[in-house]
Amino acid sequence: MPSIVTLLERLREHRLAPLLALLLGALTPFSLAPFTIWPVALLTIGLFAELLRGQGVRAASWRAFCFGFGLWAYGGSWLYVSIHDYGYTPAWLAIPMVGLVAAVMALFFAVMGALKARFFAERGHAAAFVALFILGEWLRSWLFTGFPWLFSGYGFVATPLAGYAPLLGIFGVSLAVVVSALLLVQLLRKGRKGWRAALALLLIWLAGQGLLMHAWTTVSPQPLTVSIVQGNIPQEDKWEMEWRDKTIDIYRQLSATEWGRDLVIWPEAALPMFLNEADEVLDGFNKSALKGNSAFVTGIPYAGPGDAVHRYHYYNSIIAIGNGSGMYNKQRLVPFGEYIPLESLLRGALPFFDLPMSSFSWGDPDQPPLVVKNHGLAPYICYEIAYPDLVRRNAANADLLATVSNDGWFGSSIGPHQHFQMIQMRALETGRQIISATNNGISGVIDEKGRITARAPQFQRLVLRANIYPTHGLTPYVVLGNIPVLALCALLLIAARRPRRHQG
Repeated sequence: MPSIVTLLERLREHRLAPLLALLLGALTPFSLAPFTIWPVALLTIGLFAELLRGQGVRAASWRAFCFGFGLWAYGGSWLYVSIHDYGYTPAWLAIPMVGLVAAVMALFFAVMGALKARFFAERGHAAAFVALFILGEWLRSWLFTGFPWLFSGYGFVATPLAGYAPLLGIFGVSLAVVVSALLLVQLLRKGRKGWRAALALLLIWLAGQGLLMHAWTTVSPQPLTVSIVQGNIPQEDKWEMEWRDKTIDIYRQLSATEWGRDLVIWPEAALPMFLNEADEVLDGFNKSALKGNSAFVTGIPYAGPGDAVHRYHYYNSIIAIGNGSGMYNKQRLVPFGEYIPLESLLRGALPFFDLPMSSFSWGDPDQPPLVVKNHGLAPYICYEIAYPDLVRRNAANADLLATVSNDGWFGSSIGPHQHFQMIQMRALETGRQIISATNNGISGVIDEKGRITARAPQFQRLVLRANIYPTHGLTPYVVLGNIPVLALCALLLIAARRPRRHQG
C-alpha cells in the first residue's frame, strides 16, 4: 500500500491533476453554509496546495484556475436562480453566464498560481501559498468594486478559529484556516515525525479559542425589543402595480400588533414605491410608531435631485421614522441587478439586463448612522454586509447594526445561507449585534460573538420578535482594518523569497 507521501506525489504528477483541482474547488463550498462541514476546507485547500508544489508557471496557473472555477461554479450557483428564474434568461444562456462569472473569478486563482511558480522556490512553498491565497481573497473584496463571496474563513464562524475575527477580520480567519490546512497535510505526510506540525496546529486552534472568550466590546444590560417583519412577497410580483396595495396591506397587518416595541424593521424595498410617492402611506405608519413610542425602519427607493444629464438620481435607501430618524443610500450596488455596466450597450440585449429597479446611483461614502431610540444604527442593504471594510467603517460610530435584504432573488438556493453566515462574521469582526431583516428569509438576530439568538424560517409570512443589545467599544479589527493581515502576508512573502537568493 503506497504511503501518503507517495500518493500525494502521484496525484501531483498525474495528467488528471487539473481535474482533481476542479473537484477540490467544487467540494470546498461544502465547508460553508448551509452545509458547514468545515473540515472539508482543510482537506481541499491542503491538497490544492500540494497540487501546486514544484509546478511550472503554466501548470500551476492552470491548476489554480481549475480550483477557482470549481469553487465558483458550485459556490456561486445561486446566481443561476436570479439570472434564469427571475431574470427570464433561458437555461442554455444562463448556465454559460454563471460559467463566465466562475471563469472571471478563477482568474484570481490563476494569477496566484503563476506568481507562486514564477517567484518562489520549493523551500518557500508553504509561506508563499498562504500569503498569495489570502491576498487573492483580499483583492476579490474590492478590485473592480469587488465580489466578496466564498472566503475560506466563513465556514469556521462556529469554530475556535472565529476568535481571530475581532483581531484580524475575515482574512485573519482565512489565514488561520489555510495555515491549518497546510499543517494538516504536513502531519499526514510525516506521520509520527510530524509532531511540530501537530503542535503548531494545536496552538493555532487553542489561541483562537482563547481569543473567542475575550470580550472585545461592552454589551449594554438593557435590550431593545425588535420586531422583524418578513413579508414574503413573491419576487415575480413585487414590482407589479396591482401588488402595490396588496404589499402595503400585508405589512400593515403584520405590523399592527408590533407598535410599542422599540424597533419595527421591514426589509429592503419593502414599500414598492419611491419615497416621494409614499407620503400618505408613511404618515400613517409614522403616527402608529409615535403612538407606540417605536422606531420604524424600512427599505424604500428614493428619487433624489438629478443633474444636467439625469433628471433624477435613484437610490436604494433605508429610512428611520417614528422614534427614529435618518436616511441611508446604498453605497455598493449589485452589477446588473442595480446598475448595468456599459448600459448603453447591454440595456435591452437580454431580459436579465432589463430587470426592474436596475438603474440606481451610488450613495455617498460618508453617511451617518440612523438614530433609533437614541442609539446609532449602522444600516446595510443586501450584499453590502459582505464587504468587511465598509461594515467596519460604518460600525465604528454605531451601537447596533442592521442589514435589510431581499434574498427572494435566490429562491431556495444556497445563496441566502451563505449571506447569513457572512452576517455572523461581521458581528464577530465588529463586536456588534446585528439584525437581519429580509423579504423571505433568512431573518434573524446575531450577537456580538456571531451566535444566532433568533431566527425565522424561510418562505413564511411572519413577525420575528427578539431582543438586541447595544454594544460599546471598538475591536482591533474596527480600528486597524486589514493592515495587520496584509503586513503578515508581506512578511510571509519575504520569508518565502529568501531561500531562492541562496541558490546559485
